[in-house]
Formats: sequence, structure tokens, C-alpha cells
Amino acid sequence: MKTMSILTLNQIIPALPEIVLAILSMSLLMFGVFRGNEATRLLSWLAVLSLIVVGLVLTFIQDGRLVAFGGQFIVDDFAQFMKWLIIIGSSLAIIMAINFNEQESINRFEFPILILFATLGMFMMVSSNDLISLYVGLELQSLALYVIAAFRRDSLRSSEAGLKYFVLGALSSGMLLYGCSLIYGFAGTTNFDGLARLFMSGVEGGQSIGLVVGLVFVIAGLAFKVSAVPFHMWTPDVYEGAPTPVTAFFAVAPKVAAVALLVRVLIGPFGALINDWQQVIILIAIASMVLGALAAIWQDNIKRLLAYSSIGHIGYALIGLSTGTIAGIRGVLIYMAIYLAMNVGTFCCVLAMRRSGRMVESIKDLSGLARNQPMLALGLAILMFSMAGIPPLAGFFGKFYIFLSAIESGLYLLAIIGVLSSVIGAYYYLRVVKIMYFDEPGEVFDRTLAPEVKVILVATTFFVTFFIIRPGLIVEGAGNAAKMLIAG
Repeated sequence: MKTMSILTLNQIIPALPEIVLAILSMSLLMFGVFRGNEATRLLSWLAVLSLIVVGLVLTFIQDGRLVAFGGQFIVDDFAQFMKWLIIIGSSLAIIMAINFNEQESINRFEFPILILFATLGMFMMVSSNDLISLYVGLELQSLALYVIAAFRRDSLRSSEAGLKYFVLGALSSGMLLYGCSLIYGFAGTTNFDGLARLFMSGVEGGQSIGLVVGLVFVIAGLAFKVSAVPFHMWTPDVYEGAPTPVTAFFAVAPKVAAVALLVRVLIGPFGALINDWQQVIILIAIASMVLGALAAIWQDNIKRLLAYSSIGHIGYALIGLSTGTIAGIRGVLIYMAIYLAMNVGTFCCVLAMRRSGRMVESIKDLSGLARNQPMLALGLAILMFSMAGIPPLAGFFGKFYIFLSAIESGLYLLAIIGVLSSVIGAYYYLRVVKIMYFDEPGEVFDRTLAPEVKVILVATTFFVTFFIIRPGLIVEGAGNAAKMLIAG
């Protein structure tokens, strides 16, 4: 009995944040059922508090590599780093949505609950150590995201966004499952540690054509989740159609979780097969960077511009993954942390684009903003310069670590294409700044930005501006997480 108790405790401790999050989510769901939509604001803040509690629980988990549930679940420095980014992204998305949902008359209590359940799925994705647990976490996240994409039920665009996301998401899940079945058929196991041992030992059949095809299908399924080319088709339509706080959420937390999952799958069990998947990742990275840089130039809608911008940013992150080195993975983690801050801040500015009580999304609506609301224009300009990778802002350092890792790995052509794409992409970021500061002023925006959203905007702008002063916290944390992943 004592042995059983110790065994059970050892299984529970690594998954304690997920268990706590699941309990709190279901408790808040019951609270919302009995209190109704009148308690939405209170529920939203309780959801944020729940994520903070989960973060504290995550902090107290023992450092190192912990495996539970028969090897299907893992906690290490890599998982903890990415989970903290997910907690921050989810919390900020809930806060940004509180005032917006009230103004748009869609303040239903299910919204923060759905984000909590999506966050639980993301946690499962980041800590998955088996193809089965990978799929469970991915679908738990996706089912919640399908609903919140179409959360504004009386809007045709929102309903269309949810439907497109659902149909293409189902297709990507089918591709992922087919790939997993091929891998299991040719390797005889779904466990990441088992797959890694198989490929490292060079067992005959370990690098068979069937297994490589299965790996390609898995990469295709995961590429959809990170909206990498050519699996990006859903991104502009969903970003434009979904409510703005939902778009902000899609742009940060799920993207971080999907990148973490892609990194763990390729570096962990398939690290020994880097020669088989490296060319695929390089091709996807190049296509994402080039399309993200070129397609955004012709966009008039700010949310569609940010959608193509996110596709380009994923391309840059995949450069680090393609190296398969500690420096490359560290670059990916640093990039995703900076990417989160830049996008959250930018969407705070998008939330401020409201005239006569209605949202406007055209880039031309920003004309002359610097004369009407100079502080808002300054914040958006800083974030645009950072996204363009202009020093000494944080966005420059994100790209610097990525390109440096590519050069150290001898991927010179990939680094050159990345730099050129970044230069081209700078055009549409600087175009936004030009419209704000040099075009004739248009109608003044309503000054209805919620105080908590203003705080988020100031905090993210401050982080982006002064990252150069204390980069150590992010850089060292990312370095330790990358070492743990490679060593594991």
C-alpha cells in the first residue's frame, strides 16, 4: 500500500498544474452556470487568478526531468518555460476581452472558461511525451478554439471564421493521426523515449520510407497549428472574422504551444533523423517568410496584416528549429517570448480603433493618429519598429539569435533569405507608422480603452523598448530549457 501511495504521488506531482487547472476550470464552469452572464466580469478575473495559481504551482515543481503516466507525460525546463508563456498569453487575452465583450454585447460567461480549457490542452501539448497524449492535448485545445473563433454568433464573418477553422482543423488532425499510425506501424511504439532509442540505435527499419512518410504527415498536421505555409490558408480569414481579443489569443498562446510541440516532437524522438526532416522545415520556413513578407504588403485590414505578419514570424522561428542545435532552440524560445509581447501590445492598439462606438479595422483609419492620440501612436510605432526588427528594440534581438544560430550551423542561404524577408517585411510595418505620423488626420478614435488594457499596452511597450537592458532573464531561461530538451 505504501509503495502504491508513493507511486501515485510520483505520478501526480509532474501533472499537478494540469490537475489544478482542470479542477479550477470545472469549478468556474459550475459557478457560471448558476450565476449566469451577469457574473462574466467576475468569472474573467477569477479565471486570471486561476492561471496565476497554476503558475505558482508550476514554480514549485521540482527542477529537472520528470516523467509520469507510463512515459506519456513529461515536465522539464523546456515545458516550464513554454507553459509560463502560455499562462501570460492566456491571462492577457482574458483581460483584453473583458471590456470588449461588454461593448460588443457578447459578454457570456463561457468565454473565459473556454480559454482555460484551451490552456489545459496547450499544457498537455507542451508536456506530451507520446503520440497519443500529443493528440489528446491538441484536440482539447482545438475544440475550445473552434468555439471561441465563432463566439460572436450573430456575425456572419465570425461564424465563417469558426467554420473554416473547424473544417481545416479537422483535415489537419486527420493528417496528424495518419502520420502517427504510420510511425507506430513501422516503429512499433508511440512513446517519444522509445522512438528516440530506436533511431539512436540504428535498428534496421528505423529510417524506412514508411516512417519518413509518417513523419512528414505529422509535420504537416503540426504546421497547420502554427499556420506555416502551405498550411496557412485559415489564418487571414480567422484573424479577420474572429472578435479582436480572440484574434489576439490565437496569435499568442496557441501559437506558442504549437511551436513548443513541433520542437519537442522533432528534437526529441526524431532528433536522430534530422537529415530527413531538416529539409522539410527549411522549405516551410522559407515559404512562410517570403509569403508573410510579400502578401502583407497589399493588405488594407490591420488584422489581416497581422495574420500574414504572424506567418512570417513563424518562418523566422522555424529557422532556429531547422538547425537542431541548442543555440537554435534557444533562439526559438527567445523569439516566441518576444513575439508574444509584441503581438499582445499591437492588439491592444487594435482594440483602441473604435469610432462612434464601433470597431474599425482599416489601416487607413490610423491616418494622423499621432496628432489626435500621440501616446497611442507612439506605442504602436514602437511595436511596429520592433516587429520589423529594428535595433535596439526586442524584435531585433529575437531575429539576431535566430540568424546567428543558422550561421553557426552553416545554413548561410537560409539566414540570407531570412534577412531579405525581414527587410521586405519592414515596408508594411513602416507604412503603418507613416500613415499615423504623416497622413492627414481622420476622425478621432473613441477614448474607450479600458484601464487594464492600457496597462498591458504600457507593459508590453516597456518590455520591447528596454529588453536590451536586462535580456538575461529570458536568454538564460531559454538557454537552460534548450539544453534540457537536447540532453533529454
